[in-house]
Amino acid sequence: MKIPRRAFLGSSLAAMSAAPLAAANPKPGKGGSGKRGRREPDPSSRPPVVISTWPFGKPANDRTLEVFRSGKGGLDAVEQGVRQAEADLSNPSVGLGGIPAAHGIVQLDACIMSGPGHRAGSVAAVEGFKHPVSIARRVMEETRHVMLVGEGAQRFARDRKFEEGPAVTPGQKAAWEAWKKAQEAEKAKVPNHDTIALLMLTPSGDLFGACSTSGWGYKIPGRVGDSPIIGGGLYVDNTVGAAGATGIGENVMRYCGSFLVVEFMRQGMSPTEACLATLHRIASLDPKGYDLSVNFIALDKRGRYGAAGTGQGFQYAVACDDFSKVLQSPGVTQKPVGPLGGNRL
Repeated sequence: MKIPRRAFLGSSLAAMSAAPLAAANPKPGKGGSGKRGRREPDPSSRPPVVISTWPFGKPANDRTLEVFRSGKGGLDAVEQGVRQAEADLSNPSVGLGGIPAAHGIVQLDACIMSGPGHRAGSVAAVEGFKHPVSIARRVMEETRHVMLVGEGAQRFARDRKFEEGPAVTPGQKAAWEAWKKAQEAEKAKVPNHDTIALLMLTPSGDLFGACSTSGWGYKIPGRVGDSPIIGGGLYVDNTVGAAGATGIGENVMRYCGSFLVVEFMRQGMSPTEACLATLHRIASLDPKGYDLSVNFIALDKRGRYGAAGTGQGFQYAVACDDFSKVLQSPGVTQKPVGPLGGNRL
């Protein structure tokens, strides 16, 4: 989580602002534009509803619904959805196909959370295992702990016969070797990187979530970002809603970002309003202001979903019985004027 997002590349902020997607962005002159006015209601759908970060979340969403429709529960569904992303070795952001740490080995972080029972499990800095999200679930279900890291997490996984894999793929190893050579000559550009956070609301009104990442590319070994941190990269409250994050993890975890999104929804904000309010709160405290590379998704008990990110925003995926699509979130670059500028920030 990590480095400047691929969503921040390509078209300019001006172009993105001029043509927002109506389903995700406020209409001109409404709340998020910086002018006074009330935001349009967030889009909603009848459960089951699944929302995740980035376009590669779309097949994960589809897998989540497929598992749920087969008769499995919401926790099984979100786990299998995230496993879909972890298994894609062409994805440099999640699973063993991810960008390695500075020592040339991929270190994986993941967490999972169940709204019913308010249970959570998490692992960090795991090397050589294909599905950290499943290890996180086992931590939740079989131990008195919430989080295991490094060697302890790997020993736990090995004792339970979890599927192992290569410490780094050949392609990523070659890229790492090239990066090392570049480091010797000059400061190398850190590669692009993303994270999958996935949230689900079931027809029974229960909420579930999971998050997985290979972390900041070429990070210091042992670095842990927000993705496996409950309340940082993921938070689920079965009475209110759920939220997940992607971006530079350090900028999320210092402010308990996903927890804050849920708390704003508790105050009555819609999912998108809550994501925007959280971004404005963080920017008001952080020395970097809005130069944060932070993005949030959110889903509430009513089936409303939304997202927002700094800069030009980012792409996220939504799926339900009626559709499965990729949307563009609103972006923020300055302090708002109007309702989102009030005391709740």
